[in-house]
Amino acid sequence: MAIQRIVLYYAFTPLADPEAVRLWQRSLLERWNLRGRIIISKDGINGTVGGDLADVKKYVKATREYPPFKKMDIKWSEGAREDFPRISVKVRDEIVTFGAPGELEVDENGVVGGGTHLRPEELHELVDAKKKEGTQVHFFDGRNAFEAQIGKFKDAIVPDVETTRDFVAELDSGKYDHLKDQPIVTYCTGGIRCEVLSALMVKRGFQEVYQMQGGIVRYGEKYGDAGLWEGSLYVFDKRMHTQFSHDALTIGECVGCHKPTNKFENCSNPSCRNLRLFCEDCAKDETLRTCPDCKADAA
Repeated sequence: MAIQRIVLYYAFTPLADPEAVRLWQRSLLERWNLRGRIIISKDGINGTVGGDLADVKKYVKATREYPPFKKMDIKWSEGAREDFPRISVKVRDEIVTFGAPGELEVDENGVVGGGTHLRPEELHELVDAKKKEGTQVHFFDGRNAFEAQIGKFKDAIVPDVETTRDFVAELDSGKYDHLKDQPIVTYCTGGIRCEVLSALMVKRGFQEVYQMQGGIVRYGEKYGDAGLWEGSLYVFDKRMHTQFSHDALTIGECVGCHKPTNKFENCSNPSCRNLRLFCEDCAKDETLRTCPDCKADAA
């Protein structure tokens, strides 16, 4: 049986004809029997694709042959074609939906005015240098809050957001204004959400903003569970989560019995998309798996 893998990538670059790119990308996936989710906008591309390793490599090579995508950051992960239900290639206003397309500036070099990119080893150097100065580096989670329930950087700030669209209002609320003169490192799964988030923060007066280059995935490749990350990484496919080593902590807690778990389960209502953490035993109880919203609607 052929080895399968998943590839994650993004590129912020001006695209004159997103619809033409969409048709081309779909044809590549169909040619090599791949599946995945790809979002395209006038500002670039964001994708996660799975299939036979040899075919995914052909797809990556073909995509990078398009000049705007030549320097695209590529990250590999365990997984397979079957982790995606279908091929989904769409054109949208934003490749990451912050609900602020008018604020983002992109040129051939990427996002304009974002945070300073840090490789994993540079992150450690920054933390050590600031510690010697008596200054704390604040990790700022750029994901939806539920993702941080199973994994995050130690002592990270986890904004109260259900969707990426909530970040603009969260930043404008003033609750983080006391951090505007302090070092902040934004992080997210693969780095793409932080490209936009860090730029939004800089525009709002945050003076020392950094972003994790390649996101949690790249950091985990470098340090596994022997660094500043703790727990599991939530992913948006059938795997639901992944870990960097057998030493990963389980920081999530079952909503039923409070035992440690890193497994999200859907609400027992098939039409509901709410995810909550359950241990294996509690997940078998469909009444328990019914989320509070659905219970309230049924009352």
